[in-house]
Amino acid sequence: MTKRDSYLLRIKPEMLEALRRWADDEFRSLNGQIEFALHKALEQSGRLPRASSPLESQVPEPSMGKGADSQPDEPPKAT
Repeated sequence: MTKRDSYLLRIKPEMLEALRRWADDEFRSLNGQIEFALHKALEQSGRLPRASSPLESQVPEPSMGKGADSQPDEPPKAT
């Protein structure tokens, strides 16, 4: 299991309530939602190495045969 550190967070009541609603909407705990939001912000700012993304291992790699903008193969036409 991954080691986790505890940290006391002081936060405005309005921000905490908004985070609670967001967590409820996405079926996460408040703590999980705060960690998710912080992780996403760190990734987007380039302050977190890509390899540390927990979601990256769940996303399938694109196929090597075609570029991302190519069209899917069409089925053969009946004659």
